[in-house]
Amino acid sequence: MKRALSLLLLLTLAACSMGAPNLPAIFASPTPIPPTATPLPPTATPIPLAISINGEGLTTYELNAELARYKTSMTALGKTVTDEQALQVIRDDTIFQVLLAQGAAEAGFVLDAAALQQRLDALTTKIGGAAQLTTWEQAHGYTAESFNASLKRAAAAAWMRDKIMSAVPSTSDQVHVRQILLYNEDVAKSYYSQLQAGANFEELAAQVDPITHGDIGWFPRGYLAEKAVEDAAFSLAVGAYSAIIPSEVGFHIIMLLDHQTGRELSPDALSTLQAHALNDWLAARRQQSSIVLTP
Repeated sequence: MKRALSLLLLLTLAACSMGAPNLPAIFASPTPIPPTATPLPPTATPIPLAISINGEGLTTYELNAELARYKTSMTALGKTVTDEQALQVIRDDTIFQVLLAQGAAEAGFVLDAAALQQRLDALTTKIGGAAQLTTWEQAHGYTAESFNASLKRAAAAAWMRDKIMSAVPSTSDQVHVRQILLYNEDVAKSYYSQLQAGANFEELAAQVDPITHGDIGWFPRGYLAEKAVEDAAFSLAVGAYSAIIPSEVGFHIIMLLDHQTGRELSPDALSTLQAHALNDWLAARRQQSSIVLTP
């Protein structure tokens, strides 16, 4: 019996070696199994922003921390602000800072890791050491990451602010004006009638303002709060005086003493024009941006 089984096995193997067309299934070439794809790691869900400016801004946690810091600073100054007032201040400040930082990035400003570390080292030394800086961050609602991000944004915003302001020329077309400022329209009409009758402008101005005789000095366009007065000043010929100009502060009669082009701006006039330039840049940038405020 064993011999018969052995013979049968040999015959079967021989048939296999001769390439028999009908191979048993157990000897067929295995079907390749496709490799199992390794699943990609899940993408982190971005944290929603409470203030979004072109996709950048503050999370709810960061906004609440900013609000707390602002209220604490106001309390230290003896001032009281409502939640609505504080929220508006933080929103405006964040929007302006992010817009400036984004403008800086477009203009080529880069605060690399070495420069950031240099600033952190300076702060660490100033505050008394790394432990003290960490304690301060925690007390003011910062993490190390959020503080670094805030420091980078502030540095970029300051760079862009300075770039905008430094572009304002230090010289400008300016006028030198004397004024008679009155707070009653009938009195103003009386002074104007005296001028028309030939009265001396400076003498009348001295009656109203004995100290300066109404001399308000040199100023460029964009300097005065009363635009109507400014427009009148730049339209007058030297030595001529204006009609009565009403404004929110009173009734003005002005005389043009001189008009010069390319005159050096006073420090106050220069800072005023620089502030206007910054505000104009921010207003235009804000108009072009996507800003989303979560209630």
